[in-house]
Amino acid sequence: MNTYQRVRCLVSVFMLLFMSVNLANADSVSAKVKGSAGSVLLVKEYASFNEPWAMTFLPDRRLLITEKSGNLFLVSADGASRISVTGVPRVAYGGQGGLGDVVLHPHYKTNHRIYLSYAEEGENGTRGAAVVMASLETSQGRAELRNATVIWRQEPKVKGYGHYSHRLAFSADGKLFITSGERQKQKPAQDLTQNLGKIIRINDDGTVPADNPIQDQGELAKTFWSLGHRNMLGIAFDQSDRLWTHEMGPKHGDEFNLIKAGDNYGWPVVSWGNQYSGVDIPDHNTRPDFHAPAVYWVPTVAPAGLIIYSGSLFPEWKGDAFLGGLASRSLVRIEISGDKAWEAERFAMGKRIREVEQGPDGAIWVLEDKKGGRLLKLTKDR
Repeated sequence: MNTYQRVRCLVSVFMLLFMSVNLANADSVSAKVKGSAGSVLLVKEYASFNEPWAMTFLPDRRLLITEKSGNLFLVSADGASRISVTGVPRVAYGGQGGLGDVVLHPHYKTNHRIYLSYAEEGENGTRGAAVVMASLETSQGRAELRNATVIWRQEPKVKGYGHYSHRLAFSADGKLFITSGERQKQKPAQDLTQNLGKIIRINDDGTVPADNPIQDQGELAKTFWSLGHRNMLGIAFDQSDRLWTHEMGPKHGDEFNLIKAGDNYGWPVVSWGNQYSGVDIPDHNTRPDFHAPAVYWVPTVAPAGLIIYSGSLFPEWKGDAFLGGLASRSLVRIEISGDKAWEAERFAMGKRIREVEQGPDGAIWVLEDKKGGRLLKLTKDR
């Protein structure tokens, strides 16, 4: 090999190495994921967090992101910077407990009010979910919560570390809906003297609307919108202001439900899953007096996070639901037609998906679960 050939060879090797490095860097920034129905999404990473749990967008396109250990961050739209928000309530961190959901008041632009859910300590080793209302104040690179007020609590507090649920959503008329899990105690879901295993409907200040469906079973029951629930980790309203939730089944039997005022959804009397011990639970079709799920999953997807898509980036998906899958490590698209729904597509994400949110430009954003969970933006592969 002469000198000229050696130089050409070295240049070729250098170019190959250069291309490989740049491809590797490109893969770390963006990738593609193909759904089971053939849709292709472009996935771009923006930041990573330690056990992220929920997110919401501010009007200026910044995000509020919670970490289960008790951190609340104000994150720039490009993910490049984050500010730790002070004034967050102390949380009971452990198991499934900690800092949970974050949502904006419908009139946030004028009142700067946000709502946080979290697990809090009680007496004698007990715990329960709570919801706090506070004003978010930001200036000169600082962010803090002011005038924090607890407006709702699970009653009673119980021992254990699971099934708080505590997802939040506002209806079009400004009512706050809260998912209250049954704290792995099962029977409270059917007990009208406890607010465990229920969907709660209250006013934005924590007072109780006079038109809730149960009015003759005591004061606590006046806050209930529905009952017979297990562990609801997703809640969202569609464009017709109908309420949808999903909930974890026991051993399989996860549910996607259309929620109607005053209805009983059957847990723990019926389920499409079974107890972890192997004990059979009667199926929903054995008890038509209970409201059956629109969709159920066997085997489990372990749903978490929920949106009903309304953006323009994916016009073909308007009105579809998207939920994250923990055990299934997926993003699941559900088509809805009237009161009917069915799984339409599943995107294998390779990681546990904890949260799903729609961005201001119509992109779909997700948070991965656990330590190092990434903030990902999903757009069309053009």
